[in-house]
Amino acid sequence: MELTLALIKPTVCAFPPHILHAVRRIQAHPSLAIARSTSFHWTPDAAAAFYAEHQGKFYYERLILGMTSGRAIGLALAGPHAIRDWRQLIGPTKAYRTAWEQPECLRAQLGLGDTRNGFHGSDSTASAMKELGLVFPEWDAAAWLQSCT
Repeated sequence: MELTLALIKPTVCAFPPHILHAVRRIQAHPSLAIARSTSFHWTPDAAAAFYAEHQGKFYYERLILGMTSGRAIGLALAGPHAIRDWRQLIGPTKAYRTAWEQPECLRAQLGLGDTRNGFHGSDSTASAMKELGLVFPEWDAAAWLQSCT
């Protein structure tokens, strides 16, 4: 069993039918389950802590501005290959290219651009555990995983 953090970013959350579309796609996936969920509005400091590894990159300010522009939804997804499966469902980061190459992906369908691509997915187990701790500070994801085995 594996956990990953799935974020539905403010640009998608601004239009409730898009939230519903994304959640239905998750629910329809045969090996992903929602273990935890929350809705939140990040402060600039919280967004900066989450995206610290991107600091100094040309898109950093736009990323922080986008992530603090409205409510977001955080989901802890569980499954045998949750990280891989969620990342496949959302598609590559570059939403414009994804629209042509993988039109069935969530970023192709709901992303507005490369920085405002609508979704976030952890890229590794270590990242997932760190990110889950930032979005769900009261939840012990490691203990939850251990209880599933």
